[in-house]
Amino acid sequence: MILIAGPCVIESKEQIFKIAADLKEFDEAEDIDFYFKASYDKANRTSLESYRGPGLRKGLEILGEVKKEFGYKILTDVHETSQVEQVAEVADVLQIPAFLCRQTDLLVAAAKTDRVVNIKKGQFMNPADMKYSVLKVLKSRDVGHWKLDIGERENVNYETGKKAGIWLTERGSTFGYGNLVVDMRSLVVMRDFAPVIFDATHSVQMPGGAQGKSGGKREFVAPLSRAAAAVGVDGFFFETHYDPENALSDGPNMLKLDELKRCVEDIRKIENAIGV
Repeated sequence: MILIAGPCVIESKEQIFKIAADLKEFDEAEDIDFYFKASYDKANRTSLESYRGPGLRKGLEILGEVKKEFGYKILTDVHETSQVEQVAEVADVLQIPAFLCRQTDLLVAAAKTDRVVNIKKGQFMNPADMKYSVLKVLKSRDVGHWKLDIGERENVNYETGKKAGIWLTERGSTFGYGNLVVDMRSLVVMRDFAPVIFDATHSVQMPGGAQGKSGGKREFVAPLSRAAAAVGVDGFFFETHYDPENALSDGPNMLKLDELKRCVEDIRKIENAIGV
């Protein structure tokens, strides 16, 4: 099972190292492929006054120190083509934010690195149309161990997507104003194109629900993650923090470590029961 976990954004080196240390057991688990996640910049915050992070240079420096200290594989967001090459020097997975999942230049730039590309499905997207985002990476991927022949670059299916180092992440769909809903059918649809990650914490966000910030209902993280495990996915994404109520970004939908542990335990029980 792929497990992506960490705080929404880098608040300080001390915060990052404390959370990273608390996640060590997941990296040591034989049945988990663990990735530490934190953003150096949250470029899609609702308000101009909201905290965004330490920025590219300082953020990558901290993530590099986490990699060196704990040996973790790193996942982080890229928002601009100019960032991609520098981020790829530190991160093992380049994450394309949901609002940018159709941004051709960004997808192509990420494809031209020797890194896994995780494309988050836009809240506005038909899951079937994520095929075209996958194709943008497939047709541009000709580096390192992701080299593909012409036939493979034209072929969209789970095995080709996996071989090409592409993941798709479900994080809910816009439902009216200020709410997201998860259509579990999208997990099945997108898994026709590439391995699928379920982002359990962003799926309970309430965009704009906290007066210039996104709200959220973390009480639904556990049931939604259990449902995704029963449907069948390749991995899970959880944002976690030791003090979610005072986190500088996405606090209402982040889990404390003990809640994350219970979620992972329940997921493994379900996957074992259905033979995943």
